[in-house]
Amino acid sequence: MSTTRRAFLASAGVAATQDLAHAQEQNHGHDHQVVPSDPALRVKALESLLVEKGLLDRAALDVLVDAFEHRVGPRNGARVVARAWTDPAYKKRLLADGGPAIAELGYKGETGEHLIVVENTPKIHNLVVCTLCSCYPWPVLGLPPVWYKSAPYRSRAVIDPRGVIREFGLDVSEDVEVRVWDSTAEIRYLVLPERPVGTEKMTEEELAALVTRDSMVGVAKVSVRKGGAA
Repeated sequence: MSTTRRAFLASAGVAATQDLAHAQEQNHGHDHQVVPSDPALRVKALESLLVEKGLLDRAALDVLVDAFEHRVGPRNGARVVARAWTDPAYKKRLLADGGPAIAELGYKGETGEHLIVVENTPKIHNLVVCTLCSCYPWPVLGLPPVWYKSAPYRSRAVIDPRGVIREFGLDVSEDVEVRVWDSTAEIRYLVLPERPVGTEKMTEEELAALVTRDSMVGVAKVSVRKGGAA
């Protein structure tokens, strides 16, 4: 999975911020898409200046960003998913109106008030994207990953969703409908993954530990490996 993801990120032009010239050569006519935006350049410049002045520890900043991207945020969403799996009444409220439902668990914020939760089923697989920028449900997923913000993902998720999902290591059979949901500044989406078979006796806490950020975006499924790890 990690090798596949690194390959996807390379094709997405993530390396542009480190080696713009090389990234432009690799994007075959899409040079305009790999140039960082003005806000991104300003942030990079400010970060470099603060580090140079000794006012910012880049390693500490990386740890903080990693916490929001991989631990704090996604753990909130995982708790929402686990509650929906174990509480039919809560699941019904969640699918009817996501914002108030996640607020019941204490997750609020501007990017979570207008949240639509879409459920994966044996016949429907959902994929979330933001074709305009990087709109993302921060209260339940934390910071958006780099690949989610990349121009290739934002365009290809709409044009070839099965191909994109496959590059993340997930094959969706042809008899399953793939639905793509385009987030906006007003509306954000969260995927409610299918509950894995064989987890009927697990507690809500144990189920939450199985749920990953990628499964709540739609580029992965929740699975149970030997030893109970997702």
